[in-house]
Amino acid sequence: MMTVDIKRDVFRLAQVFTISRGSRTAAEVLTVTMARQGVAGRGECVPYARYGETLDNVTAQIAGFTGGWADLPEALPAGAARNALDCAFWDHAAKQAGKRVWDLLGLPAPRPAITAYTLSLDTPEAMQAQAAQNAHRPLLKIKLGTPDDMARLEAVRRGAPAARIIVDANEGWTAEVYADLAPHLIRLGVQMVEQPLPAGADDMLAEIARPLPVCADESCHDRASLPALRGKYDMVNIKLDKTGGLTEALALKAQAQAEGYAIMVGCMVGSSLAMAPATILAQGVAFTDLDGPLLLAEDRAAPLHFDDNGVHPPAADLWG
Repeated sequence: MMTVDIKRDVFRLAQVFTISRGSRTAAEVLTVTMARQGVAGRGECVPYARYGETLDNVTAQIAGFTGGWADLPEALPAGAARNALDCAFWDHAAKQAGKRVWDLLGLPAPRPAITAYTLSLDTPEAMQAQAAQNAHRPLLKIKLGTPDDMARLEAVRRGAPAARIIVDANEGWTAEVYADLAPHLIRLGVQMVEQPLPAGADDMLAEIARPLPVCADESCHDRASLPALRGKYDMVNIKLDKTGGLTEALALKAQAQAEGYAIMVGCMVGSSLAMAPATILAQGVAFTDLDGPLLLAEDRAAPLHFDDNGVHPPAADLWG
């Protein structure tokens, strides 16, 4: 019989992390360890309040799952609980076979991928200082989502004049605010804007000009989300905690690409264990945002390696 252990882990952040919905000082995650016959596989998830998830209710979902790997899609909805279990199943299968997960998938070994580094929402002065401190990084992601974001945009560009910039509004704008900001996003060299309008209230994106690519985040969870995105979005942000694990994430990537969407691979704020499966997903995509470990003051043993080439695939000691 497979045994499943669920553990709550807390990782301190290097600094307060703020988005339009609030601030945090630590990443609180669930670590699932699945063991049978001396072989253990691990997965990590980050329950997200925006989707009605808490550490308690996700723990209950995981603890209540009694089926096998093939039962996951029917037993649990797309979300954090299914993600932790699915990634633990993949890790267990790889370790049991003595192979890497990408070998089991018939894919080439992942190559390093340049990842965005996220600047959290703050005053223009503080965001300019964050940008200047990280101006050496090739890709910066700016957290925005207020009616007063123009000054923040200008400040970040002053702080990092050469960096590529993408923007995440976290559902914080109205159609009017986005329409006013869009020409300035272009002027300041912003390459993409993520979820400018609230999920469920984003129909206006089909009616207003989209002078730069618009990416669906909160509006896109799994393949079932795709029909509602048509005509409104140019790109989808695939996160394992939204899709319910690597299995659905790979299927979503393939279907979204077939329908003409560009791909971003993103993350919640978690440890290297949470990011590790997503390095497989991040091959050949438009944008990678797997900077969670870079935002932490502490991480897992055998953490992911980051250098000028980006985020590298995990060592077998970590996952997969």
